[in-house]
Amino acid sequence: MASKLPKQTLSLKQFLLRQEVLKLYRDIIRTLRKVPDESTRLELKEWARTDFRNNKHHSDETTIKSMLHYGRKSLDDLRKSLALSDS
Repeated sequence: MASKLPKQTLSLKQFLLRQEVLKLYRDIIRTLRKVPDESTRLELKEWARTDFRNNKHHSDETTIKSMLHYGRKSLDDLRKSLALSDS
């Protein structure tokens, strides 16, 4: 049986950054529900999951903030695109 490593206690900055990342993830998933084409929606959802999973090892604050900025911009672009397709 593999032993589990003890969880590292997060600093306040790390905790707040983690909350921002989780909020962005939830916002992306909620927005993807509005994508009309099911196969596209599922593909985008899997891409988002994979992207977050592949980047969860980052611990550098600057790197995380940069990725948050890029993620928010991508989410805004997706929302604009969905709004245009509703018109």
